Amino acid sequence: MTSTSLAPRRWWAIMPIVFITYSLAYLDRANYGFASAAGINRDLGISPALSSLIGALFFLGYFFFQLPGAVYAERRSVRKLVFASLLLWGGCASLTGIVTNIPSLMVIRFVLGVVEAAVMPAMLIYISNWFTRTERSRANTFLILGNPVTVLWMSVVSGYLVHAYGWRHMFIAEGVPAVVWAVCWWLLVRDKPAQVTWLSNDEKRALDAAMRAEQAAIKPVKNYAEAFRSPAVILLCAQYFCWSIGVYGFVLWLPSIVKDGSSLGMVETGWLSAMPYLAATIAMLGASWASDKLNNRRAFVWPFLLIGAMAFAGSCALGATHFWTSYALLVIAGAAMYAPYGPFFAIVPELLPKNVSGGAMALINSMGALGSFVGSYVVGYLNGATGSPAASYAFMSAALLVSVGLTLAVKPRRDDAPGYVAPAHGK
Repeated sequence: MTSTSLAPRRWWAIMPIVFITYSLAYLDRANYGFASAAGINRDLGISPALSSLIGALFFLGYFFFQLPGAVYAERRSVRKLVFASLLLWGGCASLTGIVTNIPSLMVIRFVLGVVEAAVMPAMLIYISNWFTRTERSRANTFLILGNPVTVLWMSVVSGYLVHAYGWRHMFIAEGVPAVVWAVCWWLLVRDKPAQVTWLSNDEKRALDAAMRAEQAAIKPVKNYAEAFRSPAVILLCAQYFCWSIGVYGFVLWLPSIVKDGSSLGMVETGWLSAMPYLAATIAMLGASWASDKLNNRRAFVWPFLLIGAMAFAGSCALGATHFWTSYALLVIAGAAMYAPYGPFFAIVPELLPKNVSGGAMALINSMGALGSFVGSYVVGYLNGATGSPAASYAFMSAALLVSVGLTLAVKPRRDDAPGYVAPAHGK
């Protein structure tokens, strides 16, 4: 039985829920850049260097709590974990709108990272419970599309909100949806196919057989310690660290870069900040489809990251005097950095068995969070210290170039190699 005939209803029942959940998580981590561009620093007396640290604190909390969340999701319940996270991060996001001093803002940003930390690995584990290898890149992409699609509409909506009401009302309004969605999540989601009533018994058996066959073809790994020592996991951790420097340096500070470079108002800044994410959405869909179709992951990761590095280098070379050409290169960089997410997160479940793959993905994602902290802090610091984004473009370009080399160093599974013919029955 082919993957396309395995309970096709899964796509309609699972992916909208996955998409909305991660969209809400991303909304509450990315809107700080708009508050920064709209005057939170002036209102609270935050210096440029401290603003960079506060914006990055989210990722520090995110880094420390990835693994505990993933272990709970893998061994207990994705449903319960994400439900609690939705309630807590919606509350923290709205509280950001009523802060009156710097210490409370710093605490809230850190706690927001803590309560959102488990969401990404938990959702990847959830997808691996429901979708087979030949579907996983596309399924991952529908999850991670919540990232650029959210920033796409958030950039426009946040621009209008801060223009009309100020940054405080923006935070409050954009934190409430997560709390409301928590109720929907609890009612709609079950951890595994065996627990739902909308699949027939035959569909459940066929899906279970396909999943078991996949696991039988993967070399057993005893525990997390053995998985974390594997060369592929170490390389992917380093790769995602460098890649995330570019992504989150870009995401968090793009509104400020656009506003300072163009002298436009917040509404226009919102529209311009949205365009890279429209391009990213298209690029992600194309890359994930081709990756699943050709059964190749690396070939749809490193070339895009190389394009992103070259685009940042071009923006650096242009300097501040050619805003629109530099902006066009930023659109290309944004699309190129987002395109490989689906193929990238399909790599680990194909290299490691289910008993350790969730923890490995959490470790890799936690290193990405550390890279996000470095990227968002250093990019914000360089922009403030130099008065120009050129130095931060060079920094992000160099980080992406290193990630290209690390991607190429990861050895694919034998059946990903060109010319390899899989043996019958997955043995």
